[in-house]
Amino acid sequence: MKSVLKIAFVLGFSLPLFAVEKAISSEQTPDVQTIVNKANIVAYYQGDDGKATVKMTITSKQGRKREREFNILRKDVTDGGDQKYFVYFQRPADVRRMTYMVLKHADPGKDDDRWLYLPALSLVKRIAAGDKRTSFVGSDFLYEDVSGRSLQEDTHELIETTDQMFVVKNVPKQPDTVEFNYFNVSIDRKTYVPMKMEFYDKDDKLYRVIESKKVEKIQDFYTVVQSVVSNLKTGGKTEMEFSDVKYNIGLDDSIFTERYLQGPPREAMR
Repeated sequence: MKSVLKIAFVLGFSLPLFAVEKAISSEQTPDVQTIVNKANIVAYYQGDDGKATVKMTITSKQGRKREREFNILRKDVTDGGDQKYFVYFQRPADVRRMTYMVLKHADPGKDDDRWLYLPALSLVKRIAAGDKRTSFVGSDFLYEDVSGRSLQEDTHELIETTDQMFVVKNVPKQPDTVEFNYFNVSIDRKTYVPMKMEFYDKDDKLYRVIESKKVEKIQDFYTVVQSVVSNLKTGGKTEMEFSDVKYNIGLDDSIFTERYLQGPPREAMR
């Protein structure tokens, strides 16, 4: 897919899935805008659409574990631009049939549209723009991790180049709207897979890390199939494992509409 969670994710997918079409020569050093543009495509936009099954394991500082399993669908409106996401929760019982949908707008002047359906309450809840950097279903991933952050929301600086990685510093243009001061991304020079994201708080202390732990080649796309986010303030972490990953499956636009929040299409349930 031109990506499946950002949980991903991140997610995104958001959390989180990553892929790449071209490699670069080790002798080349592209400008920072080229680097972040390619990494963004790799992280969120490969293929015209895609799907995956995600197993999420949430671990507290004390070692207590909770699990979530869900399917995630993604369709691109434009390459590197607007996107649509649909998430259907399979288990455990307390979240089964819960759905989450995102209509992502690449224009930073337009907020993404997000909805969450809570079957226990028969309630469709619209998620406010100000809540995009809050916990996604009780995990250490955030809502924004699922579909990704617009490149236009930050300034970008190439601060280090090693044999394997480009390291890019990203500073928010509107710092009052986020909890971080800046974040650094380590990007694989060959594949453009973002391998690590390190978030620093207003005191310039590292407090959050997202890592790509396992990468596989699926349908000629390098894909992150295991990612972990660590919250250094709480001591908790969340792992996501991706399976049954498929790209370019021809998803219909009608899937990504409010009418399917309470009655998900079969593409989301299998």
